[in-house]
Amino acid sequence: MLRNLLQGACLVSILVVTLSACENNAERIEVLSGPAQGSTYTIKYVSSPTTPKADAMGVAVQGILDEVDRQMSTYRLDSDIARFNQSPAKTCMKMPQPVLDLVQYGYELSTLSDGAFDLTLGPLLNVWGFGPQSRGKQVPSAQEIAAAKAQTGYKHVRVVGDQLCKDADVQVDLNSIAAGYTVDRISERFAELNVDNYMIEVTGELIAVGRKPDGSPWRIALEQPLGDGQRVIQQILELDGYGVNTSGDYRNYFEEGGVRFSHTLDPRVGAPISHRLASVTVIDRSTLHADGLGTLLLVLGPERGLAFAEEHGIAAFFVLRDDDGFVTQVSSEFSRIFPEGGNQ
Repeated sequence: MLRNLLQGACLVSILVVTLSACENNAERIEVLSGPAQGSTYTIKYVSSPTTPKADAMGVAVQGILDEVDRQMSTYRLDSDIARFNQSPAKTCMKMPQPVLDLVQYGYELSTLSDGAFDLTLGPLLNVWGFGPQSRGKQVPSAQEIAAAKAQTGYKHVRVVGDQLCKDADVQVDLNSIAAGYTVDRISERFAELNVDNYMIEVTGELIAVGRKPDGSPWRIALEQPLGDGQRVIQQILELDGYGVNTSGDYRNYFEEGGVRFSHTLDPRVGAPISHRLASVTVIDRSTLHADGLGTLLLVLGPERGLAFAEEHGIAAFFVLRDDDGFVTQVSSEFSRIFPEGGNQ
């Protein structure tokens, strides 16, 4: 049966496919779930006499979620990144190492993509109605877009030792990669606790490692990006040791004057994307990398996105709109990992 419709504001849903199976007394699947980063998390792991009890696992998970929230949340004024964002231009501020690492990774993605990825996108998201300080979804004026764009620019932010610095009045928003980072952190903690078989999902970002008690793999199903409430499976993948991100433009959007405006913005023009690429799924050993690359490829679009994936050896599954519905394309690395297309 299909379980766990993963819901992320900026993500296409991924369905976790759980097959009924007989479990022995020594091993069974435990489930942890709760609120996280404005959405939810769901974790399934195989417990045994050698793994910690579920309550101890829950404490370990919640500790990581709380730490990420204190460091990276843009929805609380006392987080580390919020304090940095409230500081004026030409400010340097000591930051926790995870914040510095994520900012540095975002800078690398920005450089590789000539600005298609940008962690300082917040003012533009707000003016289009998709950010934490937005006042409703609407098409802003050209003047409003220009003013918001003047407050963005990844080149204005840099890491200097243990400090984060900015030379202009810009803000850093880590929401596009924080969930993937969180998944990786929990995965690393599970390894330390000798939990070897699990599936972790946080706000739609997912990693699966090992197998279920009956020896079957963790399976996920990618949905067709229909955007009308229907749940139709596009592709089923068996995973072991890979993180997954699916980014799409059809869950979070608004329409005005008969035109559809996606929540995914192109930082270079300051407006929503408008190409044929409906969704892209990225598979990577690092869920953080999959998270950032999914956004980047979606902004680049079908042609440039596929070319970027081929150039950098990214496993990517593209779903494009056409006159008859949808067509798919995959990168060479995706075909290498899933030579049968992933369907079972």
